[in-house]
Amino acid sequence: MNFLVAIDSLKGSLTSAEANCAVADGLRAAGHNVHTVTVSDGGEGMMQAFADALHATTVAVSVHDPLRRPITAVYAIADGTAIIETAAACGLTLMSPEERNPLIATTYGVGEMLTDAYRRGCRKYIIGLGGSGTVDGGVGMLEAIHDSSITLDDCHIILASDVSNPLCGKNGAAKVFGPQKGATPEMVATLETRLMALAEKNAKEQGRDCSMQPGAGAAGGLGYAFMQWFGAGCVSGANLLLDTIAFDTLVDKADIIITGEGSADRQTLMGKLPQHIMRRAKAKGKRTALIAGKVADKDLLTEAGFDIMVQAKPQHMTTAEAMEKNNATENMKQAARQLVAML
Repeated sequence: MNFLVAIDSLKGSLTSAEANCAVADGLRAAGHNVHTVTVSDGGEGMMQAFADALHATTVAVSVHDPLRRPITAVYAIADGTAIIETAAACGLTLMSPEERNPLIATTYGVGEMLTDAYRRGCRKYIIGLGGSGTVDGGVGMLEAIHDSSITLDDCHIILASDVSNPLCGKNGAAKVFGPQKGATPEMVATLETRLMALAEKNAKEQGRDCSMQPGAGAAGGLGYAFMQWFGAGCVSGANLLLDTIAFDTLVDKADIIITGEGSADRQTLMGKLPQHIMRRAKAKGKRTALIAGKVADKDLLTEAGFDIMVQAKPQHMTTAEAMEKNNATENMKQAARQLVAML
């Protein structure tokens, strides 16, 4: 059989490419043909997925992390288009759990990445907004751009994100994402006040208000800053990538599509990448298999359209053990073999 493998990263364990490779090894060992594609919904692995699809060149640049410490961040350039994963400069994983404090964490490094790309001639940007450790409304990013004495007025910016939250309110950046980034209830209240004041000030000065637009709350309000100051549009990161790699054409050539993620459950059906892939496969009349480290809510996943589901983590193995790279790789290979046996 001909398999198309497109698995999202298993966060903290395997990248999309590594997960794909492990599953492909298991399938090829059983004598099947396999085509793999690196995928992402705009979060972790987004830059690499687009770089692979567009045959881009990667660039390393010295920037500052969320706590203003010097780090090296990598982005990609393809024909004057910069592909930037904002988490490379303001990501949650750049700080230890003890260091996380969204009252001081900044997106300054994101602005430094944008500036570097601009100076290299880029006038189009594809920006991935997942995985940030900040809730500064993009103030740090704007500060870095101001410090560089450039403007992005002549640039076209596309935000790749599957987050539809507004900047403020009960579904906003502070209240929904703040606690995930280390904010206490008191910090959340302070962050909400800051974001509301920022939106009010900008609306008064600029005569327009993007704070309630879907995606404005992405990456702690970074989405808002891009929309408010640079007229950026927010699109589904998953669909943008799948269109870029001509995924539907690849589906035509496959008998079975395999997708997956670290943990598959009812949240998978809230616009996550595997759901987008399954829907595209279903539209072409193709079966979709789901391989995930952990699988729950099987009835809901089946009802939604997934034909086969395989849990990679063995019952006897703890989650911590299963997330170790060597174990995760072997588990994904075994899951592929199990899938073949089920078919």
